Amino acid sequence: MFPADLYLLMPELALAGMAIIVILADLVLKRRDLLAPLSLIGLAVPVALSIVLWLKLDSIDPHALSGFSGFFVVDYFSLFFKFLILGATALVIMASRESVTRFSRFQGEYYALIMMASGGMMLMAAATELVSIYVALELSALSTVALIALLKNSRSIEASMKFLILSAISSAVMLYGMALVFGLTGSTRLLDIADRLTSVSELIDQPALLLGVIFIITGFGFKISSVPFQMWVPDVYEGAPTPVAAYLSVASKAAGFAVIIRVFFLAFGSLTDEWALLFAVLAAVSMFIGNLVAIAQKNIKRMLGYSTIAHAGFIMVGLAAIGREGELLGPGVESILFYLVAYAATNLGAFIAVIAISSKINSELIDDYAGVARRNPFLAFALAVSLVSLMGLPPTAGFWAKLNVFNAAIETDLVWLALIGMINSVISAYFYLRVIKTMYLSPPASEERITADLPLKAALAIAVIGLLFIGIVPGFVMDVVETAVGTLA
Repeated sequence: MFPADLYLLMPELALAGMAIIVILADLVLKRRDLLAPLSLIGLAVPVALSIVLWLKLDSIDPHALSGFSGFFVVDYFSLFFKFLILGATALVIMASRESVTRFSRFQGEYYALIMMASGGMMLMAAATELVSIYVALELSALSTVALIALLKNSRSIEASMKFLILSAISSAVMLYGMALVFGLTGSTRLLDIADRLTSVSELIDQPALLLGVIFIITGFGFKISSVPFQMWVPDVYEGAPTPVAAYLSVASKAAGFAVIIRVFFLAFGSLTDEWALLFAVLAAVSMFIGNLVAIAQKNIKRMLGYSTIAHAGFIMVGLAAIGREGELLGPGVESILFYLVAYAATNLGAFIAVIAISSKINSELIDDYAGVARRNPFLAFALAVSLVSLMGLPPTAGFWAKLNVFNAAIETDLVWLALIGMINSVISAYFYLRVIKTMYLSPPASEERITADLPLKAALAIAVIGLLFIGIVPGFVMDVVETAVGTLA
């Protein structure tokens, strides 16, 4: 019965409840600077409830709980992404304290919307039915539209409109693909779709099924900012508040890959030959376009926007490798989950440093970062280490992340794709090192010290320590990844 299954939704319900509490607190509190601590305390509740569910899974066999007529599942895989999304949300909130003063009237809405978006992304990772996935995706997308527009200036509103329109188009295309799949298989549950495709082999040869799969990839491709669905990224990253861009670059990508893995292996495992090649091509094109266009960027947020397109390509190398394996429990899916953790720490480190620096120098141009190392050595070091990790150099998390996806590609005879990835890693060094060179070797325009508040510095320190820890002791994260993958079925 549905009421008996509600405990499976405890983290998401708690997050929604805390969003409402923050809105109400905004109405009665005279000090809005208390909203950020309240939001962080509120995030501790879904984290604690997720831990409770994890411990419950430890005590049962198989390690999975299904509810709502099989529409929703709690397993180590979904809990892994819940922790990742909640962790990214916490760091973004910690880094937002100064930034939200630019839209002080909407501070309560900001914290509430980011929680609602996180709730939608957490639902995406746990949903095992197409309509549920669509509803969860729209919950996160609509919350994100409002977050992007909070600055209320022309760039912010333009970015929000672009995101809304393109999101609506991609959602409509994806929904049409889901309708085609439902029409052919008679079900929207992922496992029922797989059973139908296995028992009626003629369905696999139906052009409508392949078209439906392509349309579904279109919707998810928008979520992970893959070429050719990446058009929104640079404008949205530039126009949105920087904490929102940081949040989008990590949490949205993690949720997108979580649902892709679950959908394409639970429902379309019998079509791996078709979609594995498609993801391999998308990976190669995303890497090249993301890195080559990033070279020409003068705005650091646009540069990081194109960088995230390229990294979507790197992650899809692992996705293509999974398809070639024909099974889940291999290096491909593990490499994706490891990459997402490493990328979360790395990209949040880069964006949080940008939040601190750009707000003080009142510029997002790379040339205006000249001499930042003299004005604040800690911020310059944190940004430099994060960019080195994005390049994939040791001893950072990015090195092991790229090594794992390239290794997965080589093991599945995708050597050509691994070589493209390595070439693109070299290409990316140009625009990452340009920022580091500007900060350390160019003379500063001013000797005034760049300062940052304590919560932001704490968030930045956590991100940098995390990416260095993963780079030095990757086995710890890999053990957690293996546990998460072990229950995905």
